[in-house]
Amino acid sequence: MTYLLALDQGTSSSRSIIFDAEGHIVAMAQREFRQIYPQPGWVEHDALEIWQSQLATAREVLAKAGLKAADIKALGITNQRETTVVWNRKTGQPVYHAIVWQDRRAEPTCAALREQGLTPTVQRKTGLVIDAYFSGTKLKWILDNVAGARAQAERGELAFGTIDSWLVWQLTDGRVHATDVSNAARTMLFNVHKNEWDDELLALLDIPPAVLPEVHPSAFEFGRVSVAHLGAEIMIGGIAGDQQSALFGQACFKAGMAKNTYGTGCFMLMHTGAQFQTSGNGLITTSAAQASTTPEFALEGSVFIGGAVVQWLRDGLQAIKGSGEVQGLAESVPDAGGVMFVPAFTGLGAPYWNAEARGAIVGLTRGSTVAHIARAALESIAFQSAALLLAMSRDAVAAGGAPVSELRVDGGACVNNLLMQFQADLLGIPVVRPKVIETTALGAAYLAGLSSGIYSNLDALSGNWQAERRFLPTMPRDRAAELMANWERAVRQACAS
Repeated sequence: MTYLLALDQGTSSSRSIIFDAEGHIVAMAQREFRQIYPQPGWVEHDALEIWQSQLATAREVLAKAGLKAADIKALGITNQRETTVVWNRKTGQPVYHAIVWQDRRAEPTCAALREQGLTPTVQRKTGLVIDAYFSGTKLKWILDNVAGARAQAERGELAFGTIDSWLVWQLTDGRVHATDVSNAARTMLFNVHKNEWDDELLALLDIPPAVLPEVHPSAFEFGRVSVAHLGAEIMIGGIAGDQQSALFGQACFKAGMAKNTYGTGCFMLMHTGAQFQTSGNGLITTSAAQASTTPEFALEGSVFIGGAVVQWLRDGLQAIKGSGEVQGLAESVPDAGGVMFVPAFTGLGAPYWNAEARGAIVGLTRGSTVAHIARAALESIAFQSAALLLAMSRDAVAAGGAPVSELRVDGGACVNNLLMQFQADLLGIPVVRPKVIETTALGAAYLAGLSSGIYSNLDALSGNWQAERRFLPTMPRDRAAELMANWERAVRQACAS
């Protein structure tokens, strides 16, 4: 029993991956599910569809690998963070669709909190800014807007959870209502210094404590999967929100180590060890995945629209038939021809935090083609990520550390060599792609492996990490600075719209 199963529940698909003890992929299964857009700025998922798609991929990956559930030592869960589910404890039925992390409907609540001068209180306790991105205001919206929900919640009849909690509840047939510190830290309700729910924050958002899950370290025996689901009990040994899980899977265990995940959004995290470091540059402080009860932290910057800009080229602009075509189209021109694409479809995240910004394509001329727009779209992912890393390095230096010297990358878009080279050029530091780029799922597997005894300590995991390719910067630094200045000018135009 040296196999580990990772359930990787993402924004656009559910995946299951089986790893061996060395961190190699044995088999993988994936299913996309519906994205629901009831009105502009609203994004929802069907929580039951998420559960059914996740269970289906778990069964499928076992069959693909020729393994039975009894062959799996432990299971780890990693998940899209902040996405909010509220369900009936008795029936297991959601009272409303899951409200997705991208959803902006809670912005009026956030604006009211900011006007009350509560930003310092929230940041001091949670490390977060007040923003509709986080789960707490989504939960408040459900309790305030779904008929009867608040009364049911106060009677203890409803359960709230991020997607990890929802999956654990389903996998254990309602026996376990739990989450880990990395997901709890994304709710705006959790004191990350004490690793516990905060009464003052709950009162601010009028959240009944009875709806909340228990919180444990990320490597922990949360419960056991019911036999009926996979054919045998499997220990649920690890949970982490997707970005903290990727930091863990990249073996970034020490202060100053950083990674960037290129998914639907882009998420850059730098480990800060036991130090809770407040950003002076628009980043947030979050709990890192924790193998023990000792709090550990990371600085994080979130780009709301990363790889999703390629989906927009495919589905919105219909410039490409499949996402895989974008590199060829972008490479058909030597550069973006002065075009800048700011994909602020749902506002801008760190380091700008502008909820009102909207997407903008600037610098168009009669000579601009769809290829220039495609290249500018790809480059927008690197520009947004560069803005994050520059902010992160300023914070590191301000705290007495050194600027980030290397960026480890993962996620679907990191296979795009054009994008990775441009990223290295903008940053002026090596960008390193590991042999296993499924580091989000790998982090969950590693956490489960730690709690189940497959791995004795973090050093064993560091030894597994191997680089596949290093992208070294080749662009002159003055040219990179000029491009970043052009990007910031384009951002100002998007914010003015």
